[in-house]
Amino acid sequence: MAGHDKRAGPELQACHTFLAEGDTLVVPSLDRYGRTMKDLIAMVSELQRREIGFTSLHEKLDTTTPGGRLIVHVFAALAEFIRELIVIGTHEGLAAARARGRTGGRPTVVDTELLKAARDLLPDPERSVTSIARLLGICVGTLYNHIPDLQELRAAGAEAAALTQSTTR
Repeated sequence: MAGHDKRAGPELQACHTFLAEGDTLVVPSLDRYGRTMKDLIAMVSELQRREIGFTSLHEKLDTTTPGGRLIVHVFAALAEFIRELIVIGTHEGLAAARARGRTGGRPTVVDTELLKAARDLLPDPERSVTSIARLLGICVGTLYNHIPDLQELRAAGAEAAALTQSTTR
C-alpha cells in the first residue's frame, strides 16, 4: 500500500501485502483498523483502488456493496470538509492575531544596540563574519538577514585596510 502503511504496524503491512485483487479484508471494528479517520479513509481508498473489498463487522460497513462504498465516500468528503474548516479557522486566527499586533515565530534577539555593534565590527578585516556572530551571540544567518549591506561593509573595511597598508609602507 501507499505511504500510510509506514505508520501501520508490521502485521497490518504484511496483511496488505498479502491481499490480492478480489479479496476482502474483514476487521472486527474500524477503531481496530486505523488510528484516525484520515488513516482509515486512506487505507480503505487504497484497498478500493486495488479492487480489494473491506468489511467492518461492528459498523456493518461493506465496501463490496454500493451502500458501503457510498458511506466510505461520505466519510472521505466529511473528513476533507473538516480539514478545510480547520485550515480556514487557522488562517482567520492568524489574521486576527496580526491585526492585534501579534506575530508568530520565535522572538527576535536582534535590537538596535546589537545591530550597531555588528556594523562597527563588520568593516574590520581581522574579524570573520563567523567570529563576529559568535561574539555577539547570534547566528551568521541572523547577521545576513538583518544587515542587507553586510557585503558592502566588509568590502569597505577591506579597502580601508588596503589603503592603510599602502600608505604605511
